[in-house]
Amino acid sequence: MRLMLRTESLAKTFTLHLRGGLAMPVLRDVGFDVHEGECVVLAGPSGAGKSTLLRSLYGNYRAESGRILVRHHDTMVDLATADPRTVLAIRAETMGYVSQFLRVVPRVSALDVVAEVLLARGVDPDDARARAAGLLQRLNIPARLHGIPPATFSGGEQQRVNLARGFIAGHPILLLDEPTASLDAANREVVVEMVREAKARGTAIVAICHDEEVRDAIADRLFPLLPLQDAA
Repeated sequence: MRLMLRTESLAKTFTLHLRGGLAMPVLRDVGFDVHEGECVVLAGPSGAGKSTLLRSLYGNYRAESGRILVRHHDTMVDLATADPRTVLAIRAETMGYVSQFLRVVPRVSALDVVAEVLLARGVDPDDARARAAGLLQRLNIPARLHGIPPATFSGGEQQRVNLARGFIAGHPILLLDEPTASLDAANREVVVEMVREAKARGTAIVAICHDEEVRDAIADRLFPLLPLQDAA
């Protein structure tokens, strides 16, 4: 299996300027690999740096040191030192991210929120919206809600729109932050099946998942993290 993502000696420290410049190290010497068709779940207690690591992998947080190697156009690119244009290209074409919360432009329908990624790639609008509708239906968002802005939806409905938006693009690498946190049992099972199908297509997945049943269903292996004070 091809290597899709690797971190080497990754470190991240936050500086608390309102506390006199207090330095708070969160990640230190983090190194792991993810291959195509594999799901690695970040494991550890609250405060261990799981969300910080996931956001660093996506480039939301700049690494303090170390490397984040991403297979982009069949070349390993160091996201930690990449220029902003390259980071945006990687997000558009190679690496998807599903956060816990849906952040979208107000007054845009759920259907267009999901179809947006395909429309940006030049997919025919009718085809893009048909694929978006199919994915929303699969995630139990009824057709009567497809034309409504998701800001009016419940938390669980918003999370399912977010999942549809993340999965529709078919990125080779997918980052999932608590993908089933707000979902009932039936919708959790749908998401588990979507993850399994993505792995079968060769998608490399890194996830945070506190639901042990879901974690056991999707993880090929765990990558443990501890708060630095506990790991010292």
